[in-house]
Amino acid sequence: MESESKDLIVLATIMRGEHNFDKIKKNTKIDAEELNSILEKLEERGLITVKEKKGFFGSKVEIIATEKGSREVDERVFELQQKWNQMSLLYKSGNKDKLKQYMDENKSILPTMMFFGIMDMMMFSMMFSMMGMMMTDYIPQETIPEGMDGDADMSDGGFDFDIGF
Repeated sequence: MESESKDLIVLATIMRGEHNFDKIKKNTKIDAEELNSILEKLEERGLITVKEKKGFFGSKVEIIATEKGSREVDERVFELQQKWNQMSLLYKSGNKDKLKQYMDENKSILPTMMFFGIMDMMMFSMMFSMMGMMMTDYIPQETIPEGMDGDADMSDGGFDFDIGF
């Protein structure tokens, strides 16, 4: 996955309430060195602030998204939604070649779409069936929700999965 997508996922994780390094690392499954690099870039861009808080057991570092960071996530999620809408239209038109081309061009953002819950997983699965392909051709196996191998049970109304890098 490209680093820009990882930056967005880290920023969104912070906005969802994970404010310390270890929790962000656990939720994003990004190794410590790479996560540190991403956090430094986000801070340089003014998307997060890092504060040191003093407590009974010493000081602790708290990572907080700025207003600029929040706007960045909102804008990027909107862009991802637009791309999903385009993929959906291509699927509904039945044009396999154009859908495959569009998915090839946007391959790196598919896990990010999954992270944000933007895509309809049932439709996403059917897109691959229509093209005669497997999801693993585009997305690492460990990021595909359980049961999405073509015969998913949608009776519970949703999925619970982790994005692995």
